Amino acid sequence: MFNNTYIQYVGANDRDLDLFESQYPLKNGVSYNSYVILDEKIVVMDTIDERMSREWLDQLADVLDGRDIDYLVISHLEPDHAANIQTLCQKYPHMKLIGNAQTFNMLPNYFDIEGLQERKIVVKEGELLSIGKNSLQFFMAPMVHWPEVMLTYIPEEKVLFSADAFGKFGVLDHEDNWVDEARRYYTNIVGKYGVQVQNVLKKLPAIEVETICPLHGPILTEDLGKYISLYQLWSTYTPEEEGVLIAYSSIYGHTKQACEQFEKILESQGKKVEIIDLNRTHVSEAIGLAFKYSSLVLASASYDGGVFPSMELFLIELLHKNFQNRKVAIMENGSWGPSAARVIKGYIGQMKDMTLIEPIITLKARANQSNIDQMNEIAKQL
Repeated sequence: MFNNTYIQYVGANDRDLDLFESQYPLKNGVSYNSYVILDEKIVVMDTIDERMSREWLDQLADVLDGRDIDYLVISHLEPDHAANIQTLCQKYPHMKLIGNAQTFNMLPNYFDIEGLQERKIVVKEGELLSIGKNSLQFFMAPMVHWPEVMLTYIPEEKVLFSADAFGKFGVLDHEDNWVDEARRYYTNIVGKYGVQVQNVLKKLPAIEVETICPLHGPILTEDLGKYISLYQLWSTYTPEEEGVLIAYSSIYGHTKQACEQFEKILESQGKKVEIIDLNRTHVSEAIGLAFKYSSLVLASASYDGGVFPSMELFLIELLHKNFQNRKVAIMENGSWGPSAARVIKGYIGQMKDMTLIEPIITLKARANQSNIDQMNEIAKQL
C-alpha cells in the first residue's frame, strides 16, 4: 500500500455491499482498512466489518507469521471497524486493548470481553506510548463522528491513523475522483459536526504528517494539503466553488422545464451551474453537491398543501447536516394553490447564515414571461 517497513495494510474490499450504514448507495463498494505495526511490540490498528472477517483474519495471520499481538488500538467502535474485537481477544489472550475513557464506557455495549479491566489501557489527549523504535501518540476526536473516536500518530514515521476522517466510499482498486466520493462520505456522515472537525484540524499543525491512513478509502501520501484544505472548507460550511446547484422536484415536467430555462439564463451570465432531479438523484449525492456550490435554487411542485416529498427529504437532510452559509432562490409550482415556497422557506429559516434571494418565483404550471423576467433578475444576484 505504501513504502513503510513498520506498517502493513491488512484491510479488505467489500464489493457487494449495496448501502453503507444501510442508507448511502455504494457505486463501487467500500474498503475496510486495518493496519499492523511491526515493532518490538506488535500493534493492530482496528479490526474490520464482520462481512469480511475471514479474509481479514487470514491476512492478519500471514503478516504476523506466528507472532503474538501486544496491542489492539480501538480508534472507533462503529461495527464496520470493531466487529472483530472479541474474536481477536479470544484468539490472542495476552493482547491489551488501547482506547480512551469513552471507548471503554461503550465497549461493553457490544462485547463481553473476559478480563477487560486487566486488559485495557486507557489513554488521554497527547499521551505517548513506546512500542520500540517507534511510539504512538493519541489525539481525541470526539463526535468525528462518534464520541469515542481518537486518532493515532507515529512521530518517527510521520504517519497519522485518522479513523473515519479523510475516508471515502469505493474499493481501493477502483480509480475515481477522490474528491467526489470523499465529499459525499464526509457531508453525509460527518457533515453535522463541523465544529468538532475544526477542533481536530487545529491539532494537525502541531504535528508533521506525511501519510494519512484512514479507515475507509486509500492511504494518502501526496498533496496532503489538498485534502486538509477540503476538510477545512467542508467543516466551516464554506463552498468549494462559486456556482449554482439547481435542485428540483417535478411531477409532470413543467418545473423541470422552468429549471432548464433558468439554467440557460445562469450560464449565459457566465455562471457555473449543475442541475439535479431530486426524484432521481439519491439524497446523499444531492447533499454533497449542496456543500460544493455557493448558491442553491430550490424548485418544487406543491403537493398535498405542502412541498413534494423528495424536496422535503432534501431539506430535512440539509437541516440535519447543519447546512449553512449559502445564497438560496426558491421556485414553486402550483396550478391552483401554490404551497411549496412556504414550506421551503420554513426549512431555510432554520439554517444559519442563509441569504434568501427574492423574488420567489411562483409558476402556475408552465413558466410565463413574467417568470422568465424574475429568473433574469435573480440570476444577477446568485
